[in-house]
Amino acid sequence: MTLDSIFIKPAKKTPILLRMIVLVFAMVCGVYICSVCLKQISTRSKIKIQDIQVIERPFPDDDNENLQISSVHYPNPETFSRAECAHNPVRYFSILSMQRSGSGWFETLLNSHVNVSSNGEIFSVLDRRRNISSITQTLDKVYNLDWFTSASKNECSAAVGFKWMLNQGVMQHHKEIADYFNCKGVSAIFLFRRNLLRRMVSVLANSYDRHAKLLNGTHKSHVHSAEEAETLAMYKPMINSTLLISDLKEIEITATKALEYFNSTRHIVLYYEDLIKSPAKLKDVQAFLGLPVMELRSRQVKIHKGPLSDHVKNWEDVNKTLNGTAYESFLQVDY
Repeated sequence: MTLDSIFIKPAKKTPILLRMIVLVFAMVCGVYICSVCLKQISTRSKIKIQDIQVIERPFPDDDNENLQISSVHYPNPETFSRAECAHNPVRYFSILSMQRSGSGWFETLLNSHVNVSSNGEIFSVLDRRRNISSITQTLDKVYNLDWFTSASKNECSAAVGFKWMLNQGVMQHHKEIADYFNCKGVSAIFLFRRNLLRRMVSVLANSYDRHAKLLNGTHKSHVHSAEEAETLAMYKPMINSTLLISDLKEIEITATKALEYFNSTRHIVLYYEDLIKSPAKLKDVQAFLGLPVMELRSRQVKIHKGPLSDHVKNWEDVNKTLNGTAYESFLQVDY
């Protein structure tokens, strides 16, 4: 055997080793690229309204001195004097929700507290949310107690805020609004419905009544008598069963994104159904706002009671569409 033949075999193994290294490297890169792509793909098929509470960030411990300072304020209104209440602290809050999720009812409960001023859906007016400057100017006026509505307690307010629908500039300007909340010490109260099918029925029925005006030619989003509720409940909306699944997923995605956007803020997450079943949860809300606990009341009467099958015109189509899906539970009576 010659000296040359001794070195021939290592020369043959070198390309194989290199090919193995390249193959392993390609596999690692492939796995990494796939993982990145999966993260970028929306989690539409996995998101459920029942799972949203996983993102919930408990409100800060009131024993933490820095957080305590940031959430307590002493406004100096330009339009009136707080007089003897000038040294009483005020909490700032905003109810973040979606239409027909119980926010109107919830706000009337809050306003039944002698020390709470929740000023309604102030950003329903386009000019107030046209850009971030108009939004911050409106917020400054509200939190300085210079915004007057029938709910204003003025100098006696211990907590002041309003309700803000997610489609009223919240999502478009979420970063600036979250920064404002953190800077000004505004606490966010998220209010959602678990049963999105019931919410859909309420949205469609309310939209119909805007034109039909079933109550003696007057449109009412909320009613205060059983007779009025029965009149509005007589209309049974037709639900587009073809788009039903995608519509429900879209609502879930919006709620999930909102919680992600405001995860850094002081916040609490509530569900309409939980408040209905357990009114004692209202004590948690009052504790969150640093209020003396009182019994909260509302004059509003629920419109769509009982099984949803009584309120949907094409119930058989809806039932068939949701049976066997992640949304099957929406078909059942939940309260």
